Amino acid sequence: MKNSYPVNRNQIEYYEAYIKAHKDWELVKVYADICSGRKNIKMLQFQEMMSECRKGNIDLILMKSMSRMGRNTLEVVGACRELKSLNVDIYFENQKIYLSNSNSEFILTLLSAFYQAESENLSYNIKWGIHKGFQSGKTKFASKTCYGYSKNNFGELSINGKEAEVIRYIFELRKKGYSLRKISQELFSRKITSPRGKARWGPETLNKILRNAKYYGSVLLQKTYVPDCMTGRQVTNDGQLPQYLIENNHEAIIKK
Repeated sequence: MKNSYPVNRNQIEYYEAYIKAHKDWELVKVYADICSGRKNIKMLQFQEMMSECRKGNIDLILMKSMSRMGRNTLEVVGACRELKSLNVDIYFENQKIYLSNSNSEFILTLLSAFYQAESENLSYNIKWGIHKGFQSGKTKFASKTCYGYSKNNFGELSINGKEAEVIRYIFELRKKGYSLRKISQELFSRKITSPRGKARWGPETLNKILRNAKYYGSVLLQKTYVPDCMTGRQVTNDGQLPQYLIENNHEAIIKK
């Protein structure tokens, strides 16, 4: 019998001993997506394991918890149904249930719905804390660095002299009526590289700099947000949520 199991490093020895105790089992591979929350969106190791199942190389999966199957009820149930159709069984250790059990799908549906609700509740609590920080102005996002600024020993924004000169030059050219394209050409001719070290400055980069409140000593919070905790994808806040402007947050590079 061929076996596979998604684990983290602390579980590897346990599962290796467990599989060795079954003489008719053969280990295929350890599949481990070692991350959590919305960072575990692609689940590349899980997808590789599913591919091997489709090829007929795996017929039993040992899994710590059914929550490893997906981010929501539809994903978990969908993956389980596909594995059933491929004659691949799963043993969920925490739930102590085999996928091949006659009532497994009903139980898995209930449990996955519970895990999804738990994840959504955790996301809500995190967002609530972030919003409270925005409202009070006491948030780590207020001291997030950008081109032209560094952090001092107290974790506060401090002007980076060399980069600040470039910022002032960009604003000066814009004030003279230069287009973004012409500003880019001027910077290129002076061999001033972009924040990412590129020879040419893209118009989007220049536009973000010219619209960034930080260069005036202020911070605009909640410019983006995550509407769905299951996908974790950030989108631009175009008025869906309130934004918070903290003035005189740090020393300005550009005077109003």
